[in-house]
Amino acid sequence: MSVYLHKSHNVTVLLYHLVFPAKYRRAVIDVQVDEVVKEVCLAIERRYQIKFLEIGTDENHVHFLMQSVPTYSVTKIVTLVKSLTAREVFERCPQVKKQLWGGEFWTDGYFASTVGKHGNEKMIGTYVKQQGHTYKKLHEDYQLVLF
Repeated sequence: MSVYLHKSHNVTVLLYHLVFPAKYRRAVIDVQVDEVVKEVCLAIERRYQIKFLEIGTDENHVHFLMQSVPTYSVTKIVTLVKSLTAREVFERCPQVKKQLWGGEFWTDGYFASTVGKHGNEKMIGTYVKQQGHTYKKLHEDYQLVLF
């Protein structure tokens, strides 16, 4: 569950629903890639002020429900998550790089949406589950914690 983040001069709850499609919308996201994405995202959580509330994959895209602080723009979050996950996927799953002809892992585009704290958080979680054909929840952490 998301929490109110209390900083020295503000209190915020900034929730984002982000969707990153794989390059060429290819079905390259398998069990091994799932595990790498999950591990990298949890490592990002430890080093940055980003909390992954839910991570889910389909064969050709990944959904993230996350919370962050106002000093991180959506662009900064997207760049950070895309670059670190892509680098690690290519390093740990060389077959994916071959499937994508040695290019990039993610498309240049993405979907980003803000999520309201009261009522909409669960609705977006349900929406994410109903997308695609083979949605798999990789991570869920709605525990109350402070950064």
